[in-house]
Amino acid sequence: MPAPEGPPDPDIAAFLRTLEGERGASRHTLVAYARDLAYFASFTRAQGLTRWAHVTPPAARRYVVVLDRRYARAAVARQLSAIRSFFRFLYREGKVSSNPFALVSAPRRPRRLPKFLTPEEIRAVLRAPDVSTPRGLRDRAVLEILYATGMRVGELVTLRTSDLPPSLGEAHPGGGDLRVVGKGRRDRIVLMAAAAQDALRQYVRSGRPALARGRPGDALFVNARGGRLSDRGVRLLVDQAVRAAALARRISPHVLRHTFATHLLDGGADLRVVQELLGHVSLATTQIYTHVSRDWLKRVYDKAHPRA
Repeated sequence: MPAPEGPPDPDIAAFLRTLEGERGASRHTLVAYARDLAYFASFTRAQGLTRWAHVTPPAARRYVVVLDRRYARAAVARQLSAIRSFFRFLYREGKVSSNPFALVSAPRRPRRLPKFLTPEEIRAVLRAPDVSTPRGLRDRAVLEILYATGMRVGELVTLRTSDLPPSLGEAHPGGGDLRVVGKGRRDRIVLMAAAAQDALRQYVRSGRPALARGRPGDALFVNARGGRLSDRGVRLLVDQAVRAAALARRISPHVLRHTFATHLLDGGADLRVVQELLGHVSLATTQIYTHVSRDWLKRVYDKAHPRA
């Protein structure tokens, strides 16, 4: 597929502004949509289609064939979703008379169960950071919060010191809560277990001041230079904790979110409560964790029951 070239298409730029302003799309979503639509625009130019109104259903199907040869099913489905949304926007703006992708089906996405850690594994990961150092205090707080709240990494790295609960300065055996901004800029409250609140309190008192070195800014989690901790920084600290815990597999930070949900359901939590804590719009998104939980319980049963 030819690489995108030339100035940005004004219709694509207008669509992205609409996504950001009216729908509150995240930066990650905007970057992905911009990239997907730029490649599609490059394809249409190579096909001699100089206006969006010239794109027909046969041209749309040809593009799906091109995508299917180059990308995994999930990536193809995401790109088609972006293009469909773009043509719906063009239709509302009167730029096209129909959506050529309306009847083009995306490849069937395989159902993959989320990975998660066992209780023993997560305990080893949480114990891994060296809390005698400022960085270790930060890393333990990050790990505890990701597991205790189920928040996304993108939500964690945007936390500000002003988001801290007033109760953080006190010993509060019941834990605490944080307000986070999730996908679509939707606010929600996440709950912190007492262990997570204690780890955060120690980081705020001793770890953050040493890392920030007086640098101005309200980022809650900071790197060794005092700037805001990045998504990549979180991935690196999770990698280090997993290696220190001597786990036999590597994991992404998102696995801690999966682990949070799975352990709640294993403990008898109601599915709708887990949905609310995760910030899922659809209950169907949360239901995949019930399959994970049953799968794990069956393996434990088969291993432990004498007549299994």
